[in-house]
Amino acid sequence: MSGTDERSIPGNTVAVQADMPFSGLTTFGTAFLSKFQCSQMPHPLLEHITFVDTPGVLSGEKQRTQRAYDFTGVTSWFAAKCDLILLLFDPHKLDVSDEFKRVISSLRGHDDKIRVVLNKADQVDTQQLMRVYGALMWSLGKVLNTPEVMRVYIGSFNDKPVNEAATGPLGRELFEKEQDDLLADLKDIPKKACDRRINEFVKRARAAKIHAYIISHLKKEMPAMIGKAKTQQRLIDNLEDEFGKVQREFHLPPGDFPNVEHFREILNGYSIDKFEKLKPKMIQAVDDMLGYDIPDLLKHFRNPYE
Repeated sequence: MSGTDERSIPGNTVAVQADMPFSGLTTFGTAFLSKFQCSQMPHPLLEHITFVDTPGVLSGEKQRTQRAYDFTGVTSWFAAKCDLILLLFDPHKLDVSDEFKRVISSLRGHDDKIRVVLNKADQVDTQQLMRVYGALMWSLGKVLNTPEVMRVYIGSFNDKPVNEAATGPLGRELFEKEQDDLLADLKDIPKKACDRRINEFVKRARAAKIHAYIISHLKKEMPAMIGKAKTQQRLIDNLEDEFGKVQREFHLPPGDFPNVEHFREILNGYSIDKFEKLKPKMIQAVDDMLGYDIPDLLKHFRNPYE
């Protein structure tokens, strides 16, 4: 990210700096922060864009369990706050490991941010590249639960010239166009930043509203006196059915509901009987904000990068 001089700041230090946007990472503990660091340097591009690089995704279950922190949780935290997510593959490693599947699953709700990059594509000839592209799309189709085709950038994204002996002149021309498209996508990030912030705000407001409906419904299902523990366990075990009841009662989109397994896991640590009742005035305030305040804000909105 941008800075007055070139330096690297340790994760524990950067997490407590008030002028840095990383204070939320303290919830992942010292085990993660000791692996995290922030590199700064003066550059015009970094005044508008911050790059976040992740460690390589491991393929074996044993290697995954050796991580001392919640890797998918950290990924999900960054995904909620970033503008663009690049999933990198190379032609010789197209398999989607179990950990990579969990990472992609943690990106649920951010499909519009995801782009796929097939890097080092000049290491194979044109015929092999077509096979690799097909295999990549097939692998992604099993993991990404979306009917839309994901945008894939093909190229060799480094400072070396394209290996024209393998790709030929047509391949070189294709790689150059793909590189231009990727760079154009990156350059658009500052222009769309304000729109994305409003979009994220609306998504979180909808999520908070649905969360309130779910909690209120579970609270109403609890008995007044006897059998609270048994009822709570039944509600947690049948959480998917309870989600369906809430969805039908309030006519909510099923795609806006949280992940059932994740919600169940968190719910196990709480007493449903102690939850607050639904406050209709607060729901109405959210509806008014989404229906009137946000559209009014957009009318006065101007892009500072135009």
